[in-house]
Amino acid sequence: MNAPAPSAAENVVGLRVDVDTFRGTRDGVPGLLAVLKKHDILATFFFSVGPDNMGRHLWRLLKPAFLLKMLRSNAASLYGWDILLRGTLWPGPQIGRKLGRVMRDTAAAGHEVGLHAWDHHRWQARMETMDEQTLYEDIRKGVELLTDILGEAPRCSAVAGWKADDRVLLQKDRFPFEYNSDCRGSGLFRPLIDGVECAPQIPVTLPTYDELIGIEGIDNRNYNERQLQLIETNHRQGMLNVLTVHAEAEGIACAGMFDAFLAAAHQRGIRFVPLRQLLPGDIASLPAGRVVEAPLPGREGNVCWQYAAN
Repeated sequence: MNAPAPSAAENVVGLRVDVDTFRGTRDGVPGLLAVLKKHDILATFFFSVGPDNMGRHLWRLLKPAFLLKMLRSNAASLYGWDILLRGTLWPGPQIGRKLGRVMRDTAAAGHEVGLHAWDHHRWQARMETMDEQTLYEDIRKGVELLTDILGEAPRCSAVAGWKADDRVLLQKDRFPFEYNSDCRGSGLFRPLIDGVECAPQIPVTLPTYDELIGIEGIDNRNYNERQLQLIETNHRQGMLNVLTVHAEAEGIACAGMFDAFLAAAHQRGIRFVPLRQLLPGDIASLPAGRVVEAPLPGREGNVCWQYAAN
């Protein structure tokens, strides 16, 4: 984990795994651990640790953009009805309390482990309306439970659904996070908010499976090739490559496809590393920046973006 930052000549991809649900933790993570071990790859896992209430997103089917995404990605087949109904017909289970061993197994295998969310659904649906104290308490509950599970405090985090703003970044700076991965963007930066410098951000720069699938002819037959092309294009242009996969997708329904993706990437000389290895030795050398909220193709609503002045 303390390896030096990759050289500019290498085609290196920061690999993060978002674990949103009980099923993703129980079934998806062990599968991903096995395939990553097969390919000798370490990644950064961001875990949701509190109640799994993801089924409460079903009300969003009333919104055309969300309904289109669900249909385009064939969500019922991809995620399973136990995820899509979780927390609706019965109370959502506490993920960390029941499946903490999976999180410990992930850390023991050498992967970096960080906090994704306390309640993924609540954060994604209500972050914009939470006051600063509520934001803090939500993060605190997640940090404390993950610390209890791992025996040490998580040193990184990534908000659910890329839902963040200046208030969130300032609240996160009250915790011992050495970096965060809360936004979409193009390069590493140091958020500067009213003169206050926050922990570095490592933006996600590549689309996720559910953002690409069903768009412009992309399906499971050509998804891997399209993603590899994007990685190679970014590298040629000197851009950062950070890819998010989901335990609920690449760890379960798309597991075979992800295995083939990693094999093809190796053949092309692409190397995957945990996000921490993308940080330079001198954090002060990173450019200052800020975040804004803006739409993201393939997703419903706004997400957090790295602000580009030009």
